Amino acid sequence: MPAASVVLKAWEACDLTDTLFVLVCTVFCWPIIPAVGLAYSGYSHRRNGMSSFMPSIMVIATCSIQWFVIGYSFAYGEGSGVIGDFKYAFHNGVLADPVGTIPAILFSEFQLVFEATVCAIAVGGACERGRMLPLIPFIVLWSTFIYCPLAHMVWSETGFLGQLGVLDFAGGTPVHICSGATASALSIYLSYPLFRSKKSSTRTPSHIQLHRPGNSMSQLIALVIIWNAWLAFDAGTTLSLNFKSVMAMCVTNLCASGGALTWASMTYFETGKWSLDSTFMGAIAGLVMITPAAGFVDMPTAFFFGVFGAVICRQALRIKSTKFAKKMKWVDNGDTFATHCVGGIVGTVATGLFARKEVAFYDGATAIDGGVFFDGNVKQLGIQLLEALIGFMWSFIGSYILFALIDCVPGLEVLAKDEEIVSGMDAAEMEESFDGQWEDDYHPFVNGRLELD
Repeated sequence: MPAASVVLKAWEACDLTDTLFVLVCTVFCWPIIPAVGLAYSGYSHRRNGMSSFMPSIMVIATCSIQWFVIGYSFAYGEGSGVIGDFKYAFHNGVLADPVGTIPAILFSEFQLVFEATVCAIAVGGACERGRMLPLIPFIVLWSTFIYCPLAHMVWSETGFLGQLGVLDFAGGTPVHICSGATASALSIYLSYPLFRSKKSSTRTPSHIQLHRPGNSMSQLIALVIIWNAWLAFDAGTTLSLNFKSVMAMCVTNLCASGGALTWASMTYFETGKWSLDSTFMGAIAGLVMITPAAGFVDMPTAFFFGVFGAVICRQALRIKSTKFAKKMKWVDNGDTFATHCVGGIVGTVATGLFARKEVAFYDGATAIDGGVFFDGNVKQLGIQLLEALIGFMWSFIGSYILFALIDCVPGLEVLAKDEEIVSGMDAAEMEESFDGQWEDDYHPFVNGRLELD
């Protein structure tokens, strides 16, 4: 361990304004992790609320330890083009040495919040059907072998996607495609388990009946926290306080607003009802769309990202309401496929189309060739498509294999027992749950849930 004088000398080389800015952004970002669990709790049947919330708390603790031991080193160590080395294992040497203009330990903590947030979204694939116990080893293995290599490929100085020139400001692929593909892999495995869960007579794969959110207040609180934290995510990704930080925050808010109003309005015109759930989903779709592009697009482009993102993700959400989905036991309880996976892919590709090199240079340092429409860089579209494809395949296949391997271990069966699964609410329960506001007109093709006035 270096002497205190060496650490303090390195600290003096850091910029205090930038350090304070990223420190504040980190603190504001942290609540997004439990807020994701709160959102899943709100989606779920009221009996499953706590079991849907608890994984997000376990993610915080488990990812923090994993990131300290090996995660940061695998993501940001030198290593190869795919994964880092053991240089920073146990945070060896990760103290005040500057990363840009902030201390390395602060950079590590900010990136830890990214990993934990992605993991909290990803485990939503087991919402209402999976067991808590096997999720803990899954979180460790997934963080180490799925998220960290993907983050290294895209954001590390030695990552091969980064060297190709991929444009991914705050995580279109490492955050959204990764989490959406992982959740889809978990959901499919729980519908068709291969190993110990399949052999158990008390663990029968169930297709959860579509139901209204069990706790709208949880959704409301989660929406407020997530929307607020996402502004800090995208602004803080600049790692310094400059005009690009301000611009990233502004385009993020505008895109989320466009998505929220678009989705809510579409539901209103179809059903005559305003829906908190639709507003929530629209805002998330906008936030997902802008994540890879926040440092590369202007305000008008961000607005249309939100509008079209909401339309596309809403169409993707209809899949879960079809007879085909029920027949195939397709379950997307946390709506991660429709929003994070589809939205992440569309946002990543759209970044290659609409990125502007003058916007990227708002920090005075970032030089890019721009995108297709504004700067004529057609090659960028191919790079973005490659990133999206690699991100989806790496996350989906790798997560499925890890979940299957865990299911082989005695005592770590991944599927919950039949008596632990609440597959739907009857009319009496529904009426009691929603204070007597019972509606007879169920609209399964709106967004998979009954809407409230």
